[in-house]
Amino acid sequence: MTAGAVSGQHTRALAAAALCRVVQDGLTLDAALEQYLHSIDRADDRGFVKELCFGTLRWFEQLEWVLGHYLDKPLKYKDTDLRMLILVGLYQLHHLDTPAHAAVSATVAATAELGKDWGKPLVNALLRRSQRDYERLMPELERRPAARYAHPPWLIDRLKADWPAHWQAIAQANHQRPPQHLRVNLLHTTRADYLDELARASIPAQAQAPGGIWVLKPVDVNQLPGFNQGHVSVQDAGAQLAAGLLQAQPGDLVLDACAAPGGKTAQLLETQPQIGALTALDVDARRVERLRATLNRLHLTASIIRADATDTAAWWDGRPFDRILLDAPCSATGVIRRHPDIKRLKAPAQLPKLQSAQTKLLNALWPLLKPGGKLLYATCSLLRAENDAVIKTFLDRHPQANPATIQATWGTPTKYGRQLLPGADDTDGFYYAVLTRTDV
Repeated sequence: MTAGAVSGQHTRALAAAALCRVVQDGLTLDAALEQYLHSIDRADDRGFVKELCFGTLRWFEQLEWVLGHYLDKPLKYKDTDLRMLILVGLYQLHHLDTPAHAAVSATVAATAELGKDWGKPLVNALLRRSQRDYERLMPELERRPAARYAHPPWLIDRLKADWPAHWQAIAQANHQRPPQHLRVNLLHTTRADYLDELARASIPAQAQAPGGIWVLKPVDVNQLPGFNQGHVSVQDAGAQLAAGLLQAQPGDLVLDACAAPGGKTAQLLETQPQIGALTALDVDARRVERLRATLNRLHLTASIIRADATDTAAWWDGRPFDRILLDAPCSATGVIRRHPDIKRLKAPAQLPKLQSAQTKLLNALWPLLKPGGKLLYATCSLLRAENDAVIKTFLDRHPQANPATIQATWGTPTKYGRQLLPGADDTDGFYYAVLTRTDV
């Protein structure tokens, strides 16, 4: 074993422990991995742990069904870590190219690192049985939508209702590894010049609409030329549409109401450097620090305020805005391929609270918009309940608000906006609606 390397069972035990924090404690996968990856020196080992975690969560419902088929009775709650370890083993056997003998032996050995030696015979028997007769289970698996499409039943039902012609394609897209899209900082370079820099660095890439770059084989950001100097940012091509829809003009006062981690804030400043002033809000202290770090890396300046956007008396100076970007908190069902833990962390019972928050934000921010100004409502949700339904409720109560038709070739038109679906044009799923204020 080379210096800094860790054993195969250690990586699998760490993956099971991180998954346990997601499934049992409700942590995001990013937060869970942050707790465990610091103990691993080698990048390859860290990458393998992440692969096991992301992959297991992508196929979670299917792997759970397979495990349930083999178990006579469910494992106890206190053995959730062992259950996660078995799912990690099943993922290796059926979705990775890990040699079967290595997947089984290292996963069985990892039970000791979880302090559960008693589980070795059980893990060994389950994995070997699955290795032998997995194909025999496929006809029954195919008849069970949650297992077949590896999505929770409530989400399948919502996708069927909202996107009857697309729900299966959405589910399949959510299993794919996400692409790496870049946004070039036009204050430093051009897309053509940056493509040349990538070519000199032997990083295959191509132009991506609307003005970004698609890295054909994702790399660590530290390998991207000029990343630390602020020449480029990682941002999905769907998210890059926001600045063009808002159309900020020279001298405009602009509000980014839920700004962290700062990708859209930065894009607004990069694409319209003559903005009069940009105010960037977020309520969460850690997210505000991420926002600040994003702008610092890109050498951009905004008025950053930690505040609840709906409590306008606490932060607004009374000057109306020409443009408002409301990237509203949502179910994030459009970015599952990047964050497969969303399938575990979100539930239908949360949707009414999210709708209420979205409507409250719209109602609070609308009076801050100048007559003739534009508000861009954006979510990374696929659910009409958070998108067109929220806009309809708002429009019914605000006669001076008018939805503008988004003339575009991307996405699918809806009654009040436009929806990008995961995988379409190889973007994540985003909803956009442009509202103009026409006071008489």
